[in-house]
Amino acid sequence: MQNFTKYNTIFFDLDGTLSDSALGIIRCLQYSLEKFNIVDTEGDKLRHYIGPSLTETYTKIYGMSDEEAVQATEFYRERFEREGIKENVMFEGVDHLLAGLKAQKKTMVLATAKPTEHAKKILEYYQIDHYFTVIAGSNLDGTREHKGEVIEFALSQLENRDVKNIIMVGDRQHDILGAKENDLAVIGVGYGYGTLEELTEAKPDKIVTSVEELSKLLLGK
Repeated sequence: MQNFTKYNTIFFDLDGTLSDSALGIIRCLQYSLEKFNIVDTEGDKLRHYIGPSLTETYTKIYGMSDEEAVQATEFYRERFEREGIKENVMFEGVDHLLAGLKAQKKTMVLATAKPTEHAKKILEYYQIDHYFTVIAGSNLDGTREHKGEVIEFALSQLENRDVKNIIMVGDRQHDILGAKENDLAVIGVGYGYGTLEELTEAKPDKIVTSVEELSKLLLGK
C-alpha cells in the first residue's frame, strides 16, 4: 500500500476539495447566462461544470464566441465579488486536516482555476489563508486558466520543487490530469463535484470518499 504521509508538500484544489462552493458558482453562472438570455435552472447540470475554466464552460457548453465568453466571465465575476464569495462553506473536517498538516510542518499550496485574487479573498474570509505557502490561480485577464498551467506556476514559486515529495489533491479530472502533466502524484476526492467514473478514468494514485478518509491518508492517523 502506498505511503501518502511521505509527501512534504500538498497541493490542494479549492472548489469541491476544500470548499463546497456550488451554491455561489451556480448562481453566478445563472446570472452571467441570463445576460445572454440563456435561462438554465438545472442545478445538478450546472454543478457538473464546477472545476473547468469559465471560458471552457461558456465556449464548449454554451457555444459562445471567445469575445462573448470574456463578457460572460465579467458578468460572473461581477456577482461573485458582490455575493458569491460568501455563498461558500468549507467542508467539515478541512480545518482539522490543514491544522494537522501544519503541525507536521508540511508545506501547503493552493492550486485553483479560480482567479488568484478571488481565491485569496475566500481563504481570508474563512480564515485559512495562513496555512498556505503559495496561493496560485488563474489570471483575471483569462490566462493561466488550465490546471496544468496553474500547477506549473505554483511549482515555480516553491524553493523545494522536487516532484517526488509533492502530491496534488483534487475532485475533477482536470486536477488529476494537470498533476500528471507536472509529474505529481495525485489523490482524487469523491465527495466533490466530479463523478466516480470521471475520477476513475483519469487514474489518480488513490480515490477517497470523505475528508476524514483524506485526513487519515495524509496525516497517518
